Amino acid sequence: MREVIDGAGLLASTANVIMQLARPGVGYGVVESRVEAGQVMRHPLRRLRRTVTYLSVALLGTADERAFYRRQVNRSHAQVRSGAGSPVRYSAFDPELQLWVAACLYRGTMDVHTLLHGPPGRAAADAIYRECRRLATTLQVPEQMWPADRAAFERYWDAALGELRIDPPVRDYLDRLMALDYLPRPLSAALGPVNRFLTTGFLPAPFRSQMQLNWTERDRQVFMVVIGAVRAVNRLLPGPVSRFPFNACLQDLRIRRLAGLGGAGDGADSSWG
Repeated sequence: MREVIDGAGLLASTANVIMQLARPGVGYGVVESRVEAGQVMRHPLRRLRRTVTYLSVALLGTADERAFYRRQVNRSHAQVRSGAGSPVRYSAFDPELQLWVAACLYRGTMDVHTLLHGPPGRAAADAIYRECRRLATTLQVPEQMWPADRAAFERYWDAALGELRIDPPVRDYLDRLMALDYLPRPLSAALGPVNRFLTTGFLPAPFRSQMQLNWTERDRQVFMVVIGAVRAVNRLLPGPVSRFPFNACLQDLRIRRLAGLGGAGDGADSSWG
């Protein structure tokens, strides 16, 4: 997993959030969430740290660390459930929704890894898939719910794509994420168009369609040039540098636990809720 975890993958983080929120129960769960510390528009750095820590623990942590973080995540997720006026019914404890979130994280991780390093061989791909089940089981997904192998995952994924729906309130929220509205105005004005372009490039076509985003052949060519430059730089970086900030967040969690600071600091979260 240390070969798969890559800090450059954060370039695709907004795209992965869009993928997750394209399932209505997850989309409205995030948009209507009452978990103050998880509000990216109010606490973007805190939310980033919490999500990166979750991924680091799930993929690189010990069994004890995963169990600990699962309990922390559950404390946040307990507050995420639909109300009387919610357009759809949802709960962050719904294992089907959690499985979808984990599936998006796995698919996004592999898409970025393939772009930066090329497709892994069959044996490596199978091994990575088995390890990535922890993206689900570190939530509340029973291990038997994770598709048994990559072929089963593809069948699950193809079926799940038929349930995509991004309603206007969720799309408006995601448009703000792409525009980096949570940053100070000068930064969002400068970096927002870049993030929107990269996000559109990383999104698979069905999600791009749900977001009503245009993508031309010229856009694709420019995107691949950018990815080529990122790939070239990434190859020059030492492993610990290329894995930042995932390695740093995992180490921070371990230091906090040793110091008796509650491990997750201001709480914990997966990638939604």
